Amino acid sequence: MKSTFPQTVQLGLKSLLLQKMRAGLAALGIFIGTSTVIWLVAMGEGVSYRAQEQIKELGATNIILRTKKPSSTTSGSDPSGKVKVYGLLRKDFDRVVANVDSIKNAIPMREVRFELRRDDKTADAVLVGCVEEHLELNRLQIERGRWLHLSDRGKKNIVLAADTAKRLFPYENPIGKTIWVGSEFYVVIGLTKKRTASASIGGSLDARDYNMDAYIPLKTLRQRVGDLVMRRVGGDFQGEQVELSQITVGVETIKEVDETAAIIQNLLETYHDQEDYAVVVPKELLRQAERTRAMFNVLLVVIAGISLMVGGIGIMNIMLATVTERTREIGIRRALGARRVDIIYQFLTETVVLTASGGLLGVLFGVMCGPLFRSFRYVVTLFSPDFLPPIVYDLEPRIATWSVILSLFISFGVGIVFGVYPARQAAYMDPIEALRHE
Repeated sequence: MKSTFPQTVQLGLKSLLLQKMRAGLAALGIFIGTSTVIWLVAMGEGVSYRAQEQIKELGATNIILRTKKPSSTTSGSDPSGKVKVYGLLRKDFDRVVANVDSIKNAIPMREVRFELRRDDKTADAVLVGCVEEHLELNRLQIERGRWLHLSDRGKKNIVLAADTAKRLFPYENPIGKTIWVGSEFYVVIGLTKKRTASASIGGSLDARDYNMDAYIPLKTLRQRVGDLVMRRVGGDFQGEQVELSQITVGVETIKEVDETAAIIQNLLETYHDQEDYAVVVPKELLRQAERTRAMFNVLLVVIAGISLMVGGIGIMNIMLATVTERTREIGIRRALGARRVDIIYQFLTETVVLTASGGLLGVLFGVMCGPLFRSFRYVVTLFSPDFLPPIVYDLEPRIATWSVILSLFISFGVGIVFGVYPARQAAYMDPIEALRHE
């Protein structure tokens, strides 16, 4: 008796329903593999997107000149070697601006870690000596008061970041109040809004916390704090003399970035006898991040593909056992006129239904990655706020359409590939021997 294709599909589904537990466990392996592909890729896309956004915040047309501490530092004019002199100089800034024609703007800054005080309250902040353009460059926003103006240069005015202000003024408006910066009073003229941590400007993708900063005019920092900062280390004093922590150079178009960076690199090499600076091109970091993302996605797909492969092997094993158990049924069908192709269709249909149902459920679970991840993060935070690392709170999974399509394709493919052998085993069974089977 020949079977039509719908009859074959119906028979295959009916056979699966007779063994619900076995069919469910077989589909579970594909479900886990499919959802794993989507989840892993979504997490990888989320991390990659965050890293690329951080790099873009630096400005694709910016070149970052950053002071870095060399492995061996000359001690300058200090014969005792207790003062280390290194880093970018104000003369470097003047030379770069004067000699590189493609530069649109150049913004210097200096960072010093300082303890700020107000009455009995203290804040270990990063004191940033900067110019007026620093606000726009780092995408900072004013919450209260105002930002530094040209008229503030040389004056003891200070703008506090959100967390710095909260530590010094937990219950009052800081505008117009005074705080101690070292041994001098400064007047608070502004307060910046809380800002999400972003890539550190200087060649690292590590997050930089802008919320524990305090901003004063660069000229004021030079006059009041100076280039030399002495600190007690153990029972002795050691110092570092740095003029500028960073110079951010902007050009008109992204095409000029590489050439301008090379010119600046050569200029700095001429006047520095030690490698105490770094020239960072965010565009290069962005390209590197994209390459890393591609390699990361390939790795994740391979890992998840292995889990799908294991699920497929499990389904093949179950279908081979099913063929053995249903040997007599196969013999009866063959004796009644069923063709080999009908038997192949029947068992192949059962396998594809198993993998397809597991794959579809896995896709549904996978696309819920974002809400489930946020719910998990919320529940864990309720019980233990410090249990998860800080990066988890900034991470948002991003579903990649290609991962959903790939997962479905692989799940259907696994059903066909791993279902062919058991189906052929059943189809090419000797009908007479099959009828004798008990």
